[in-house]
Amino acid sequence: MNKKGILLVNLGSPRSTAVNDVKEYLDEFLMDERVIDYRWIFRALLVRGIILKTRPAKSAEAYKTVWTDEGSPLVVITEKIQKKLQKLVDVPVEIGMRYAEPSIETGIQKLVDQGISEIVLFPLYPQYAMSTTETVIEKAEEVRKKKFPKIKINYIQPFYNRDIYINCLAESIQEKLPENFDALQFSYHGVPERHIYKTDPSKTCKIDDANCINSQSDTHNAFCYRHQCYKTTEAVIAKMGLPKEKTIVSFQSRLGNDKWIEPYTDETLETIPAKGVKNLAIVCPAFVSDCLETLEEISVEGKEQFMHGGGESFHYIPCLNDEDRWIEVVKTLCEEKLNDFYLV
Repeated sequence: MNKKGILLVNLGSPRSTAVNDVKEYLDEFLMDERVIDYRWIFRALLVRGIILKTRPAKSAEAYKTVWTDEGSPLVVITEKIQKKLQKLVDVPVEIGMRYAEPSIETGIQKLVDQGISEIVLFPLYPQYAMSTTETVIEKAEEVRKKKFPKIKINYIQPFYNRDIYINCLAESIQEKLPENFDALQFSYHGVPERHIYKTDPSKTCKIDDANCINSQSDTHNAFCYRHQCYKTTEAVIAKMGLPKEKTIVSFQSRLGNDKWIEPYTDETLETIPAKGVKNLAIVCPAFVSDCLETLEEISVEGKEQFMHGGGESFHYIPCLNDEDRWIEVVKTLCEEKLNDFYLV
């Protein structure tokens, strides 16, 4: 019988907060054609000719504000998830990062060195996007074909609407909600609008509530990041019993001058106090692990924007991280795919 293993894959992080390490990381990240989807020459001119001239120093300072004695929060948390999951399953568990180390190739190699020939690969992203789930799968397939042609990989698909995930997320948020809040904001990572159109196999996508959020097309919905973000929000607030009027959905982390999906988190944070939202709770469900985008962009910069706009209290709700209930979800989703191998 073929031996099986699990590979948990997250985004990645620089090796350190040194400017050169941050520059190396950003180069790999931003030169990914599924992140900045220009032709190579234009992507290189933008990334290496403009962005990497100034951004690494600024980003290095931001990373310093969230770095711990153990290292990068995202990597450290992913390692904690791996260790907890390993105690619950009887197959080897390793981690890999889409960018930097430990790479996807490194993770696969560690499993292969243990005699593994069938791998369940778990992209740790609840919603599907070409810059997250898609690029992980494409990279893993590239590595498999070049270095490990004999192994088989089963990929865990986006779980944005799975009951076990929704229940887990809703319970986690509920426990951390402050007693007094005017609104709960769901801030998802943003993507350019063109990414939504590119990933739509039906080629009928329209970025509006009637045709996107309320779409009944399984073909469209399986690949529409915006639709999946709104459906996650709807399911969570229904589970929590929270009225829709007390929730806000927005999208953060936009880069450059292209049109990204709206509304934008930073603009929302600056304007909602004038609309009566003085006490805000905010959560970032596109991430399962806290990282620079949550700990610095939202918890620090976002708070400053909200308070500057007239807010009175700002409460950031941490990601699922290595909560035991989340580890149980990871275990269940992995075991489902492990069982698929037995059915082949």
